[in-house]
Amino acid sequence: MSSDGNAQGIESTLHENRIFQPPKPAEVGASKWLVNSFEEYKEMYDRSINDPKGFWDGVARELHWFKGWDEVVSWDDPDVEWFVGAKTNVCYNCVDRQVDQGHGDDIAIIWEGEPVDDSGSPVDVRRITYKELQTEVSKLANVLKDNGIKKGDVVTIYMGMVPELAIAMLACARIGAPHSVIFGGFSAHAITDRVQDAKSKMIITCDGSWRRGKVVPLKDNVDEAIALMKESGDQPVEHVLCYGRCHNDIKWGELDRCWEEEMSKASPECACEELDSEDMLFLLYTSGSTGKPKGIVHTTGGYMVFTYMTSKYSFNLIPDQNQVYWCTADCGWITGHSYIVYGVLPNRVPSVMYEGGPDYPNAARFWQMCDRHKVTQFYTAPTAIRAFMKWGDEHPKSCKLDSLQVLGTVGEPINPEAWMWYRDHIGRGVCPIVDTYWQTETGGHVITPLPGATPTTPGSCTFPVFGVDAAVVNTDGEEQDPNVGGLMVIRKPWPGMLRGVYGDRKRFIDTYWSTVKIDGQAVYTAGDGARRDEHGNFWIMGRIDDVINVSGHRMGTMEVESALVSHESVVEAAVVGMPHEIKGTGIAAFVTPAPGFEASEELIQDLRKHVGEEIGAIAKPDMIRFTAALPKTRSGKIMRRLLRSIAAGDTEITQDVTTLEDFSVVAKLSEKDEG
Repeated sequence: MSSDGNAQGIESTLHENRIFQPPKPAEVGASKWLVNSFEEYKEMYDRSINDPKGFWDGVARELHWFKGWDEVVSWDDPDVEWFVGAKTNVCYNCVDRQVDQGHGDDIAIIWEGEPVDDSGSPVDVRRITYKELQTEVSKLANVLKDNGIKKGDVVTIYMGMVPELAIAMLACARIGAPHSVIFGGFSAHAITDRVQDAKSKMIITCDGSWRRGKVVPLKDNVDEAIALMKESGDQPVEHVLCYGRCHNDIKWGELDRCWEEEMSKASPECACEELDSEDMLFLLYTSGSTGKPKGIVHTTGGYMVFTYMTSKYSFNLIPDQNQVYWCTADCGWITGHSYIVYGVLPNRVPSVMYEGGPDYPNAARFWQMCDRHKVTQFYTAPTAIRAFMKWGDEHPKSCKLDSLQVLGTVGEPINPEAWMWYRDHIGRGVCPIVDTYWQTETGGHVITPLPGATPTTPGSCTFPVFGVDAAVVNTDGEEQDPNVGGLMVIRKPWPGMLRGVYGDRKRFIDTYWSTVKIDGQAVYTAGDGARRDEHGNFWIMGRIDDVINVSGHRMGTMEVESALVSHESVVEAAVVGMPHEIKGTGIAAFVTPAPGFEASEELIQDLRKHVGEEIGAIAKPDMIRFTAALPKTRSGKIMRRLLRSIAAGDTEITQDVTTLEDFSVVAKLSEKDEG
């Protein structure tokens, strides 16, 4: 991203520096805030940057280590080691440490299945204590070992959102077998690619999983993937362990093992492996618009410390305060790894897991669950929030929601309109919103407000997390002036950072460490455009590919989307670049109308005028297409690269769409142009 005048972000009047000061704990029913003021945050942050070794030494000592470290951090651009020479185990810190400290009867996981009875009450609710979790994890760890899995062997996990998924992750961590969790919405071809790349010796799956009243056939997908691998001549899997969640008909083959039978024979005693701080903890594959998925490598000690610390401060997690934390993500994504399992359990606050859809059997399901389980911290995606807005205010109004203390957002920038709705309708106008910015590669939050400390502005993720030296720079590494767009970079190592791309050193360097150098040293480049306002707040403009250059002016798609959604006729919008013979790149907008509004030429012109008034004439969409739904992945993210292909007029979709939730959306979008 260039540093000339044309790179300056187009300011929207939606960002009128509307600042919300942090509430007092009593206003939201909290006992206290861990960080009480912005001044206290700044003092802690400055110490973490100026004395990172001392700061992280102190955080790490809050956790258990079999052997201490010789050195806190060793940095050899772009490679890093944290807590050099130390021995620990993430599973021990999640589970055994709590039992050993006398908290074995405390609730670790609250799980709710999707099916409901005739009265609308959930059929399946389980509350699992740390002691029960320790027993189940130990038994499964022994099952893994009995089936030939040893330290260093990669285990693939492809399951629904059941407690057994978390148990499988922890069992792998217990014995030092890195896991590769694949989201249960992926197809057989996606499973094949990931299993072959990881050379995985075992797949753990379910017979099926409930999603919007239907069974997703997980075991059938695994069977198809095994067949595809055999056809290709590259089939590394020795065993498939299947848990019977839905009791649907499945085929049993020579590789298959029954979870229930194996667990019934297993010993409940299994000591945690003493692992080196830099031993691999897991692989997690991320896919782009082109190329094979990247296996992001995270290791043990640094990731453990970073997710523990960010969970604690971002969500104000305090044991013994009747808190219940709920992240609505799936463990198939990094959010579920870090903020359902590995970051939350060490903080000894119950973590909620939910199996199904947010609107089953009705659009109030999430809010009913918040009331039912007395959720205090609620963490979800902006896409979900916009869906809640579309479904209507009556659903949250039908619930109390009076237990909520902290609200969080994750996955993409949140537009100010959705931010305000979330605060007013879910947070009762008082709950702080932590708009978290981070990536699979960062391991945990790198920019986020802290509840009780950070003044917040709708749409901004505000300030960096402790220990994260974030900046907005140009390609020469020069820090940009306020409100000038640039590249988001992190200039110093942090404990949660990725250690590589599995089996592909060149891709690791080329993707993350080759774009920007500062004083001759490569810095981590996130691949996102950003700017900082005059108050120092960070604003994420989206992926670099989503920063549109219109007639030499750069603007984030997020700004145009926010302007569209602020119009009363729009509940959701996605904006992408499209080829334009005069401008080079034009603006294409895909819009979901609000109830009571019909697609028309008059509405198109009204929306174009509205965007012009909110941002400027340069931001008026060149094309507006109305659609009842936007193409989304099963995790709720809008598939913008697919929209770019449609906007460009491509007649054939050649991209990977295995995560698309509703394929009919693509067909409907391709039928005709509404503007």
